[in-house]
Amino acid sequence: MVYKLRIAILRGGPGNEYEVSMKSGSNILNNLSLDKYVIYDIPVSKEGIWYVNGFPTRPEKILGRIDLVFNTLSINGSHNRKIQKTLNDFGVVYVGSDALSSGLSLNKALSKNIYKIAGIKTPYFEVLKKENYDKNSAKNLFKNIPIPCIVKPIDGGSSIGVNLACNLKELARAIEIAMEFSDSVLVEEFIEGREVVCGVLDNFREKEKYSLIPGEITFSDVVKYFNSEMKLAGSFEELSSKRLSQNEKKEIQKIAIDAHNILGLRHYSQSDFIVSSKRGIYLLETNSLPSLDKNSVLLRALEEIGVELPDFLDHLITLAYPHEL
Repeated sequence: MVYKLRIAILRGGPGNEYEVSMKSGSNILNNLSLDKYVIYDIPVSKEGIWYVNGFPTRPEKILGRIDLVFNTLSINGSHNRKIQKTLNDFGVVYVGSDALSSGLSLNKALSKNIYKIAGIKTPYFEVLKKENYDKNSAKNLFKNIPIPCIVKPIDGGSSIGVNLACNLKELARAIEIAMEFSDSVLVEEFIEGREVVCGVLDNFREKEKYSLIPGEITFSDVVKYFNSEMKLAGSFEELSSKRLSQNEKKEIQKIAIDAHNILGLRHYSQSDFIVSSKRGIYLLETNSLPSLDKNSVLLRALEEIGVELPDFLDHLITLAYPHEL
């Protein structure tokens, strides 16, 4: 009798990306082979309660039956670290980066400082903490930060809580919005240019680190940046590499691999860039857990090289659980 790997899909969870996680987990569930795997769907409520077959359960009750976990939970630094520690305690392997590397990637200020040490260009930024914020903070920051600027929660994803500020009033309001999602806010200069994404896969097509083809995200000229509404709806016009020169593609691919390595990421990641005609290539951030829902930019990039989601999931499973069955 052939042993079937027992795989759990964790989706939902506390944080601002509950719906994104639910959709990403659902897409994974629909693309895993029942002929190869025994699959457990484990939705996690916004309060952190795990459910199996519609009934609440404690993690320790189900994890003893699991070989491998796809963790697609809503991005929340502290909660995800607790989940990863729980999985480690029970000896359950999981797809994606470990707790330390995920934390470094998720904290935009920490990762940007690591980029700078490695000699990777990233936009100028400053950090505001909610505990130190007062009515004069926005005015003081306005004097120092290049305008326009982007204001974002320091540890969020999918551009939720992110806004562009072009004057003092907009800056103050953007900071207030971002602080609804995080205790710290990152304010960085807005660099005019093309938005480009580039994924990295471990041990793929005979390469230890394989870079996908960089793709430029194109959208209406009315929109200044790839915002949360567009990401969640997948409502951008195109993901294309045709306007990027060969040198730009090679440099972006190299930087994406460098970021993947210096942050200690594993299995897969996706980096976001701005390509400026005057200032060159800037790395904005690296996502250690890119969304795999139907609107996923990463999945579109995989399609460009002829890889479908079921095959990609099989590859991730082999990376995380290389045991012979």
